[in-house]
Amino acid sequence: MGFAMGLAKPEIPVVREFSHERICPMPVISKFYGIVIRMLFIRPFDVHFHAIYDNTELIVGVSPVRIIQGDAPGRVRDMVTEWAVEHQQELLDAWNRLSAAQPPRAIAPLR
Repeated sequence: MGFAMGLAKPEIPVVREFSHERICPMPVISKFYGIVIRMLFIRPFDVHFHAIYDNTELIVGVSPVRIIQGDAPGRVRDMVTEWAVEHQQELLDAWNRLSAAQPPRAIAPLR
């Protein structure tokens, strides 16, 4: 079935691995204040997650918590790092579940 007129086809992240493409949806593990937290396990990379806000994206390392890449308003960066410190063990657990091909558990939003 096609998409209704005026509705864009949803984007699915594509991961390149060993010179071929495969479709890998990035599960949402939390949402707060318009920020969407997603995580995708990729074997050679350190534990990290993606924080998407409006048209910006941050890639955030978990151990230690740090912004690896991206840009977002200062308040968003502060909220994301505060949330990550508060939920560091749960983020590590989510990464481990994804590495075992299991879905991650939802993580509480920043309060």
